[in-house]
Amino acid sequence: MEILIVLIFVLGYTAIAFEHNIKLNKAAAALITGVLCWVVYIVSMPDKELINEQLTEHLGELSGILFFLLGAMTIVELIDAHEGFNTITSRITSTSKKSLIWIIGFMTFFLSSVLDNLTTTIVMVSLLRKLMKAGDDRLLFVGVIVIAANAGGAWSPIGDVTTTMLWIGNQISTTAIIAKLFVPALVCLLIPTAVVSFRLKGNVERPTKAPLNEKDTISKKHQLIILVSGILALVSVPVFKTLTHLPPYMGILLGLSVLWIITVVLHHSKEEEHQNRYSVAQALRNIDTPSILFFLGILVAIAAMQSTGILAGLAEKMTLAIGNESVIVIAIGLLSSVVDNVPLVAAAQGMYSLAQYPTDHYFWEFLAYSAGTGGSALIIGSAAGVVAMGMEKISFIWYLKRISVLALIGFFSGAGVYIIQDILLK
Repeated sequence: MEILIVLIFVLGYTAIAFEHNIKLNKAAAALITGVLCWVVYIVSMPDKELINEQLTEHLGELSGILFFLLGAMTIVELIDAHEGFNTITSRITSTSKKSLIWIIGFMTFFLSSVLDNLTTTIVMVSLLRKLMKAGDDRLLFVGVIVIAANAGGAWSPIGDVTTTMLWIGNQISTTAIIAKLFVPALVCLLIPTAVVSFRLKGNVERPTKAPLNEKDTISKKHQLIILVSGILALVSVPVFKTLTHLPPYMGILLGLSVLWIITVVLHHSKEEEHQNRYSVAQALRNIDTPSILFFLGILVAIAAMQSTGILAGLAEKMTLAIGNESVIVIAIGLLSSVVDNVPLVAAAQGMYSLAQYPTDHYFWEFLAYSAGTGGSALIIGSAAGVVAMGMEKISFIWYLKRISVLALIGFFSGAGVYIIQDILLK
């Protein structure tokens, strides 16, 4: 059973990688992979009710991620529809590609530590579309956004889901994780960005906007209201989670509902056609739904591998075979570029106790860095990569050729900095 599930996952992974060659949408490949993994699992087991219970439990977790993604994408789409990003882009006056790549990289890095890498990627890719036309150079910028979002999320307890898991599990503390991982995470961003910057030449060409009728234009005041409201809705999610202990998707849905009311109030006196153009309903039609289905398929497939014990068994075998703490953590980081980092970190939390590795131990901090940044090595290795892949139609092979090596160089450089830093601070 396990071998067949792994084989299905590998075949599905290959179909996603060669999406453009086989002319099959990656969402279709991901969905069929996820469903087939569960079909094999339930057919091979006598207790069908138990398997259905496991699937329902996983679906509860996955639906939270999907609703969060849906809410975040809708909020960003509303800001975009109201030209809210113009307030930011108008202040970014540099047209030099070399300068702009650093501006985008640092904005993503710090924003990701406050939001999370998934939401930050949606915001920054949407922002980038306003700053430069589609093309190969824009895809390079998106690649840097993925690396920066994952690196920025690693040094903050609310920036990445795995770091949050370790924080909630008391494996790491807020002050220690920021102090110990900021520099390694920054190095993880700086080196790939420097290489990409060296490749870039000339100035960006701003996209041209289709002229709007005067009655369809959005006032500067309304642009600012929607931008501020949307950003507050996104930023307040971690605060909402801390205060209420409800999952993040509840916070994003609350933010979306408030923004929905604001848009209705702003446009209530306008013509119905105008109201519809800037409504939440229209924003929902405009978001990239296939990307959400792709996300669902990938997560369902990984959930099957988690339920069968494949991932936990893999983590245990790695521990027995490798032994060295640093090598184990780096291996987990690299493995997270192939499978989701959440079950890998969960497996590590279950295998190693706080008695063995107390709070803020080297192992936990290094695990937060590796699991957070290792996923950048492949486009489907992180939530940031998956959403960028959907939004900009980046192919697996293109990312592998242009970004993966840079991401690995950044990953290993940051890892080296953390190890050296730990030795020096002892």
